[in-house]
Formats: sequence, C-alpha cells, structure tokens
Amino acid sequence: MGVRTWIEGWPVYRQLTGTDPLGRGAAAMSPRSAALTARTETADSMARSVCPYCAVGCGQRVFVKDGRVSQIEGDPDSPISRGRLCPKGSASKNLVTSELRQTTVRYRRPYSREWEDLDLATALDMIADRVIAAREATWEDSDDEGRPLHRTLGISSLGGATLDNEENYLIKKLFTALGALQIENQARI
Repeated sequence: MGVRTWIEGWPVYRQLTGTDPLGRGAAAMSPRSAALTARTETADSMARSVCPYCAVGCGQRVFVKDGRVSQIEGDPDSPISRGRLCPKGSASKNLVTSELRQTTVRYRRPYSREWEDLDLATALDMIADRVIAAREATWEDSDDEGRPLHRTLGISSLGGATLDNEENYLIKKLFTALGALQIENQARI
C-alpha cells in the first residue's frame, strides 16, 4: 500500500477533500463500517410494544428476524418517550433473548435444597389449591357484633408497575371477588 493510497484512506483527508466537511457521514466510515447494515433493516417484521420495566410506558419497536427478536429500539411515534429509552429499556432485548432466562416453572418444596421443574398446569393447580385453602381458613362472614364482612385477610395482591389499566382492573375484580381487601399496585408505593 502506497503512501498516497494510505493518505486517501485517512478519514481526515476524506473529510477535507470530500463532500462531508463535518465528518458525520462517508468521511468517517471505514470500508468495514460502510459494509455494515443495521439489524432493523434486515428484520422480517416489526411490532410495537411497551417497555416492561416501569410504569412510564415508553414505546418500543421490536424487530424480528427468523422468528427471533433481533433488536429493540425506542418508538419515535410514542407520545410518552418519543423514541427514547432509559438504559434498562435499551437493554430489554436481553429480557427475551438471554440464555440465562428462565423458561420453565421452578419449584422448591418446603425444607428442600433442590429446585425442580414443573409443568405449567401443575403449577397453576398448586396456586389455585393454596388460594382456596387460604380463603377458607381465613374467611370472615361477620364481625363480633354480627355486621356482615364477607372478606378474607389471608390473601392479598401486589401488582407490578408494568401492568396496564386493563390488567389492573381485572386483577382488582378477581381479588375483590375472592374477598380480599389488601389490593395494591407497586406503581403507587
């Protein structure tokens, strides 16, 4: 490689002699970086979503290639975040693609030192059995003076900040129907 070829390949030379005097485009690109393409350009599809980390509800664009999430970026059409994401939201791709992500129900029996995998139907049945047992054991029909209570203090709900209004509405309805009084959401705490 000659000196002239080396100088012409130098970004400062390209910036001073080319059409990019500020060095923000082609002048700053090496042959390697010029050959790169964004993951968003090669995606098969894009879906709009909401960041799962807090109650702000920043909009996200989720890009999918070959059935797998390839990139997650802020949604510029979102009136809440206008395309911006905090560091946690920017790293949310790992939430769905990490090799360390739990994809099975894990259960540790009382006094056990080992975790075991359960199928989802078994885990849901265990939860339902425990909710029913706690409700029956702590149900109060009336107080000491005979006033109706129809409640249980043995069940409570603490919702997450990522739940939307509709999900919170359904959770409130469910736990109220069970007779629970302690129904709160983490976003208010």
